[in-house]
Amino acid sequence: MIYQIQVLVRSFDYLLIGALMTLKITAVSVLMGLVIGTFVGMGRLSKSRAFSWPASVYVEFLRGTPLLVQIFLIYYGLPSLGLNLKAFPAAVIALGINSGAYVAEIVRAGIQSVPKGQYEAARSLGMTHGQAMRYIILPQAFRNILPALGNEFIALLKDSSLVSVIGITELMKSGQIVISRTFASFSIYGGVALIYFGMTFTLSRIVRYVEKRLAIA
Repeated sequence: MIYQIQVLVRSFDYLLIGALMTLKITAVSVLMGLVIGTFVGMGRLSKSRAFSWPASVYVEFLRGTPLLVQIFLIYYGLPSLGLNLKAFPAAVIALGINSGAYVAEIVRAGIQSVPKGQYEAARSLGMTHGQAMRYIILPQAFRNILPALGNEFIALLKDSSLVSVIGITELMKSGQIVISRTFASFSIYGGVALIYFGMTFTLSRIVRYVEKRLAIA
């Protein structure tokens, strides 16, 4: 047991470097997922099938297939079509488009939670559909869906551990490397779990703080 603790203490800095990579991947993927999800969510509500049908296919396919398969499809599958991506962009794209499907459903529900009278009032003031969505509907929708978005981002941070399978030295991969050298599986995986918990707990506190601030505003 003492050996396990000693290995964890010696390896903790290395694990933190992996955690920083995890946060970097998650941050970029969250931004991509938020942008994709916002547009796809609005597309799902469009009366035009040219927008609603592709958006629905996107959401159903991405939510209906494992994230691990999507990572393999982008990193190992695209090269067969002549598109070679390095591990980091492949990981970000896979996580981003996967998150976008879930964010799209959250955004769709958020838009539908805003009373229709808000949109009608905006239109009566001479706003275009785009202006009404940008200045009236979306701000209210995002305020309503902030807790759900926070949960999605926390889930994405944890799911980022899957990109270790394509060789990115994030937190999970860092732990595996240490274990391959020291065989201290219990302490290292325990340390990895604690670091993940620390990151997700901190993120949940931040989301809750922002939620309270918006409730006061």
